[in-house]
Amino acid sequence: MASFAGIAIGCGSQQTLQYPKAPMDNSVTDDYEGLVVADPYRPLENDTAPATLEWVKAENALTESYLKAIPYRENVRQRLTDLNNYKKTGLLSKAKDGKYYYYENDGLKNQSILFRSDTPDYNGEVFLDPNTLSDDGTVALQSIAISNDGKYTAYAISRSGSDWNEIFVLDTETGQLLPDHIEWAKFSGAQWQGNGFYYSSYPRPEAGKEFSNANENHQIYYHKIGTPQSEDKLIYEDKEHPLHFHSAMVPESEDYLFVYASGEGNGSSVMFKNLKTGGDWVIIEPSQDYDISIFDVNGTKAKALTNYKAPNNRVVEIDLNNPGKDSWKEIIPEGPTVIKGVYPAAGRMLVQVEKDAADKLYEYDPDGLLIREITLPTFGSISVSADKDSDEVYYGFTSFTSPSSIYSLDMKSGESKLIHQTEVGGLNPEDYVTEQVFYPSADGTMIPMFLTYKKGLDKNGQNPVYLYGYGGFNISLTPGFSANRLLWLENGGIYAQANLRGGSEYGEEWHQAGTKMNKKHVFEDFIAAAEYLISNQYTSPDYLTIEGGSNGGLLVGATVNMRPDLFKVAIPRVGVMDMMRYHLFTIGWNWASDYGRSDDSREMADYLYSYSPLHNIKNDGTVYPAILITTADHDDRVVPAHSFKYAAQLQASDTGDAPKLIRIDSKAGHGGGKPISKQIDEYTDLYTFIFNNIGIEPQTGNTK
Repeated sequence: MASFAGIAIGCGSQQTLQYPKAPMDNSVTDDYEGLVVADPYRPLENDTAPATLEWVKAENALTESYLKAIPYRENVRQRLTDLNNYKKTGLLSKAKDGKYYYYENDGLKNQSILFRSDTPDYNGEVFLDPNTLSDDGTVALQSIAISNDGKYTAYAISRSGSDWNEIFVLDTETGQLLPDHIEWAKFSGAQWQGNGFYYSSYPRPEAGKEFSNANENHQIYYHKIGTPQSEDKLIYEDKEHPLHFHSAMVPESEDYLFVYASGEGNGSSVMFKNLKTGGDWVIIEPSQDYDISIFDVNGTKAKALTNYKAPNNRVVEIDLNNPGKDSWKEIIPEGPTVIKGVYPAAGRMLVQVEKDAADKLYEYDPDGLLIREITLPTFGSISVSADKDSDEVYYGFTSFTSPSSIYSLDMKSGESKLIHQTEVGGLNPEDYVTEQVFYPSADGTMIPMFLTYKKGLDKNGQNPVYLYGYGGFNISLTPGFSANRLLWLENGGIYAQANLRGGSEYGEEWHQAGTKMNKKHVFEDFIAAAEYLISNQYTSPDYLTIEGGSNGGLLVGATVNMRPDLFKVAIPRVGVMDMMRYHLFTIGWNWASDYGRSDDSREMADYLYSYSPLHNIKNDGTVYPAILITTADHDDRVVPAHSFKYAAQLQASDTGDAPKLIRIDSKAGHGGGKPISKQIDEYTDLYTFIFNNIGIEPQTGNTK
């Protein structure tokens, strides 16, 4: 057993930790129509205050000392480095300049490089390398948009994981960087029209509060190439609704500008303006009650995917001369499975459908007649690259044990041809199996769950299980590959992915069943997943880890408070932990359609308070699992104050001797665009923490 800095550490041993004292103000309370809520760690909301910075430094020092004392930590790091060191190749996309573009990473580069090729053979040259944009790989490429004439390329970057974007422009042919530079864009790429593009941005934020203050008044501008941002033309804003998001869409014909508004309801309003004839805005749908996504425009006819009168979605045609929803023409009706994407291709439509949380792909004619199903290898997820005027169609497929495979699709025969297979050194997919099970939640609803593990598993109740969930915001968890996850599977672990209510796995009704006053269904679904795994002898509470990020961090925090006896380790990552005040920071107000707000009503405040992770930590000696919280200093989506306050309260409460630590990353955000080096660092710490607390020393192939 190794020890230092007053911490005794061994494989699965008990540890005595001295937690840093957090800045406090015991006088702070909020009154929600008579519900008085104390908030003693309110000072931690000021993430730039000297006292907060000192606390962050002390917390990171404690976590580092704990992890550094675990003898196999560096072996875990090396194994994860080896597993991630494989060529990662993305999907081909043919642009209007006739060239083929794709992302590729030859192994351990922090960011994938954008390549360009004359032919679809993955033999291209570097077009844009984001690794050259910073010394530490923390500048990430967020989006690329090539103008319809192929002359210009706009690309958006983010710095240190922030949601803030900057947009730059290249001469597509030469790759020369032009002087155009857009700042303070957010949730926006570039939509080309003529000699410029539309983008969405917020007014310049207050200095020092760029990553915490609420974002208001999302505006759409038009930027003309060769002019400064100060001369950009304001196209649309809605000062009466400062909390709405606004995004622009221009079809290839460049005849129309469509504007979507969201952030208040579960969908988006849509309106458009004719760019050729001018005139006023024409409203297609004024409310945000439904999802409406236009994917093709031909003359005055637009095709859209919508859940209006169709919880599982349907395809409709909209006459732009008579665009009201009562006049829409149905092309593909709602079916028993969820339509999640439609891609015009070679004069037809490829329709991506989700059945029991796995993707399927079908081909339809322009009038909505089913032609065929495209056969996929197994449970998996797909991505599609197609153009309505081109015969060239490509799609990518991935599963839990297979990294991306790229196929070309013959639209005439429906045959797929494998053109690129990613290989990971030491991985034989045939060594593993994925099964799908269905288990009852507390109210009897059957919930699907994928289980991936080595063949020959012995159901003896002693297998380590990594249970992952999300359950919110109409987001579906379909199968996907992770090199980091291989370490867990190699060591006999089971990866379990539960498809909880609140997601989109079974359409809008499934989503609504996990929102607002139904939110506890999500936690009950997750608890039932753990109970199923235990009762069926896959594992036991001594070997069960739960993890989730963002809304999934909320899931983990709430579930631990409800049933701490079920789990040995919990990893809430970048979680929404203060349900009473989440709407006061950056874009938190946008989550009200799923959560409701504490200032909506006393009833809503009571409900949120009843499960808010921060406010329901027990303080009576109830034994909690070992908990490692993660957050980052540039997370301007779920601000770090959530995790700061939760960690401080958890450490101050009587929840047993298992460690309650927080890992606060620097120059990182909510997760998007995180460099591979930082991903490896993070998973090294997560797995080291997990293995240490379930009492298993991982086999890594490293003995140094």
